[in-house]
Amino acid sequence: MIASQSIARGLALLLTSISLAGCWDSKNPGYQGWVEADMIFVSPDEQGRVVKLNIREGDYVEVGMPLYAVDDDLQQAALNQSNATLANAQQAYDRAASLSKTGSGTQANFDSALAGLRVAEAQVNTSQTRLARRRMNAPIAGTIQQIYFREGETVPAQKPVVSILPPGNMKVRFFVPEPELPKLKVGEDVRVTCDGCASDLTAKIYFIATMAEYTPPVIYSLDERSKLVYLIQARPNKPDSLRVGQPVSIFTNGKTP
Repeated sequence: MIASQSIARGLALLLTSISLAGCWDSKNPGYQGWVEADMIFVSPDEQGRVVKLNIREGDYVEVGMPLYAVDDDLQQAALNQSNATLANAQQAYDRAASLSKTGSGTQANFDSALAGLRVAEAQVNTSQTRLARRRMNAPIAGTIQQIYFREGETVPAQKPVVSILPPGNMKVRFFVPEPELPKLKVGEDVRVTCDGCASDLTAKIYFIATMAEYTPPVIYSLDERSKLVYLIQARPNKPDSLRVGQPVSIFTNGKTP
């Protein structure tokens, strides 16, 4: 009799544990999400032909490393013209200054020559900047994700030649239903799982949308409210462990069912 009671108690405890586990699964099934990234697109200010490509897709670049060069014939010619204009303006200013010292020149002529010199100096600076920007260096450290134009191809103005992915720009995006929204807050850590990922992968929530992705009729019902979902974005603690477009599962409170 005692043995039968012990077996019964054991079965009851087992059934209770299974029931609680199933209840936990239903309360915390996790959210389905995916990995995205904020790319840095590097483009020339003016149209030109790519004459030098210093990187390949997958390369890691540091700040200041050369990426590519675009033909600079027109910009070099503009700089030469600006330098010639500056030389003439400098001569005009020197004459006006000399005449002003001897009293032969007027203040108006001196002021005009000085203004012309300042304009010519500004034109030279602009031409130098335009010429320097034909050789683009990495504005940020990261991995080259894609090359859009190769050597010999003409790239339009402000069209990216390459895209760079800084590690800190990786993010996890997922949606939560409206009833679960109050349970999450900016700065909270969530657990991230995926096929072959590390077991200690987490992400910190940095954005919670203020507008729902689905808008029901004006008169809300309980059924309609449950259809509201809100976008949440989080930065992973190990961005190198994830890939753009990779599907992931997110669990709150650092727990998985």
